[in-house]
Amino acid sequence: MDKTERLFSLLDRLRRRRTPVSAETLAEEEGVSVRTIYRDVQTLIGLGAPIEGEAGLGYVLRAGFFLPPLMFSSSELEALVLGARWVQTLADADLTDAAKNALAKIAAASPPTLRGRIEDPGLWPVNIGGSPEPLPILPMAREAMREEKAIALAYQDVSGERTERTVWPIQLAYYEGKQILVAWCCLREAYRNFRTDRILQMTWTGAPYGRPRRQMAAEWLEEFRAQHAPVEKNE
Repeated sequence: MDKTERLFSLLDRLRRRRTPVSAETLAEEEGVSVRTIYRDVQTLIGLGAPIEGEAGLGYVLRAGFFLPPLMFSSSELEALVLGARWVQTLADADLTDAAKNALAKIAAASPPTLRGRIEDPGLWPVNIGGSPEPLPILPMAREAMREEKAIALAYQDVSGERTERTVWPIQLAYYEGKQILVAWCCLREAYRNFRTDRILQMTWTGAPYGRPRRQMAAEWLEEFRAQHAPVEKNE
């Protein structure tokens, strides 16, 4: 690995961390000496990278630093293109447009050699059922999660029973043919999964969540893992 590749690799490692990381840890991960890490960090700071910290205390990359798309590797670009093209097959029209715009921006900021890989990476997602009809409730659900504001649902369960409830959306799972909204249900006072094709109506309330979304998402994940943990058999 030459120096340029090493510098970008170091930036990637710093970007993935939210807390300071020691030069010793970075040196072990990069396969170089601690002295090399010290020199590389100073080089990056000199080039304008907002790295805070010093030798012996650890380093952290200040939030908001963006590495231009032209510095993506071929595999990283292929992953981005494949993911964006898969998003374009979903029923979320807002995300579909966003995915197209994102690819266009990445291509515009990339050199000609990488731009060709974006336009034709040879990777395509396959949606057996074809492109579904757009569901306007999906952008509203995503907005509710971003703003942490409650929404009111009219929901019809598998037996045909209709209920009215207020929920705090925390996760949205996209499958090929359907979507699942995970939310805290104020009616049941528990986490519930709602199939979006059974949501008859969704209304914005503007009322704030009772707890932070990230806290509830962690609780739901722990609950989900406990429910789906493998059962040990006694011999």
